[in-house]
Amino acid sequence: MHLTSQDLTAIERIKKLNIVNAISGIRPANLIGTKGREGTNLAIFNSVTHIGSSPPLLGIVLRPKDEVPRHTYENIISSGYYTINHVHKSFSIQAHYTSAKFESDVSEFTSCGLSEEYLFGFEAPFVKESRVKLGMRFVEEIPIKLNNTMLIIGEIMHLTIPDGIMDDEGQLDLEEAGSTGVSGLNTYYQISKAHKLPYARTHQVPHFRNT
Repeated sequence: MHLTSQDLTAIERIKKLNIVNAISGIRPANLIGTKGREGTNLAIFNSVTHIGSSPPLLGIVLRPKDEVPRHTYENIISSGYYTINHVHKSFSIQAHYTSAKFESDVSEFTSCGLSEEYLFGFEAPFVKESRVKLGMRFVEEIPIKLNNTMLIIGEIMHLTIPDGIMDDEGQLDLEEAGSTGVSGLNTYYQISKAHKLPYARTHQVPHFRNT
């Protein structure tokens, strides 16, 4: 199958949404926890990405804020803090349903059977059931003019992981952590480690053959 940009433009909206969301491959499934004037909010995201290590920064892409109410965005901007929680395979179904359009005064924690947890004096709620959790401080919002989305950049203030999943080099075993991946908007994958390879240096590249 070959699709051009014109083909994609002509495809029915939901089918196009599914194709474009899935085509970049499996992405990390994370729950973003926030707290606002009307209570707590929890929402699943597949757009968390590495921005930099010094300082430790992560980004989230948020959809247009003028389409429908964006409780996660509003709470991040008003409070300045939020949490990122890996979705564990044991609660991926509950995590998925946080994407439903709840009213702002209804907490997805309660509605989806997940537990708020407050750690380190941090004001935003963590997901108690998650094994890998990050406390984030909002630092910058970058508008993406082409489609009116926003890149939210935050600094890692707290990081908590299970004992035994990090090696001496700081590599994390996400299979052991039980973290989940997502393709598109609603297909979830369990992570399985395939290889652990050394840092790539030109003089150490094996002699590969084309097949």
